Amino acid sequence: MNLLKLDIEKAWNMKKKWTTDENIKDVVFQVIEHLEKGSIRVSNYLNNKWIVNEWIKKAIIMYFSVQKMNTIKLGPLEFYDKIPIKNKFREKGIRVVPHAITRYGSYISPGVILMPSYVNIGAYIGKDTMIDTWATVGSCAQIGERVHISGGVGIGGVLEPLQAHPVIIEDNVFIGSRCILVEGVLIKKGSVLGANVVLTASTKIFDVTNEKPIEIKGIVPKYSVVIPGSYPKKFPSGTYHVPCAMIIGKRKESTDKKTSLNDALRTHNLKI
Repeated sequence: MNLLKLDIEKAWNMKKKWTTDENIKDVVFQVIEHLEKGSIRVSNYLNNKWIVNEWIKKAIIMYFSVQKMNTIKLGPLEFYDKIPIKNKFREKGIRVVPHAITRYGSYISPGVILMPSYVNIGAYIGKDTMIDTWATVGSCAQIGERVHISGGVGIGGVLEPLQAHPVIIEDNVFIGSRCILVEGVLIKKGSVLGANVVLTASTKIFDVTNEKPIEIKGIVPKYSVVIPGSYPKKFPSGTYHVPCAMIIGKRKESTDKKTSLNDALRTHNLKI
């Protein structure tokens, strides 16, 4: 991997040769193949923090340049694109319901269920996760194990800027219907987001479980139960309410994750 990294870093500054140099193409294809197999990831958890492997992002960007447009036929359906569609789901132990689409260069773990949804290149989805109907997982997004992404959820992707974190959802998280998570927000393990929660890097998240609210941004602490809210903000024309998210409780850390989730939903009368 270190050799591949060095080759990509060297080739990154030789943009005019990307489409003509066969050695550069071969290195790029090798990196995408490793992404496809899950042997490398755009983002890894090391030393108690998530880090971004910028060189892998560079390889994905280069892949878009070196790939040629091609007609893709799936029975009566036809597509015209640069990136192949992932296949051989039976051998990989993945359940895929028509018309779920996932691009080559994304990694889908065994036990994952893909309802009619979309997963982009560079994304990583952990074991036994459910991607529900009309949910989208953007390029390079990182989804943990035993996560439930409900219907219509939008998980943002990011290739550039290179140093930017993708959206990261850790293990045992529940994301309610029509949530939108973008700009590299981090959802820590065990959290539950109610329907329609919208989080960006600048969205205010208020922990209202104590006597005084605590304001945070960009991260949902582990085992948090979150709902959408609003707060007053002054503008030249008056005071208006703008969106925020509120942590209204904590999900119990339990070995029985399903029971724990049901308890959290009932306790807080949460809509999903």
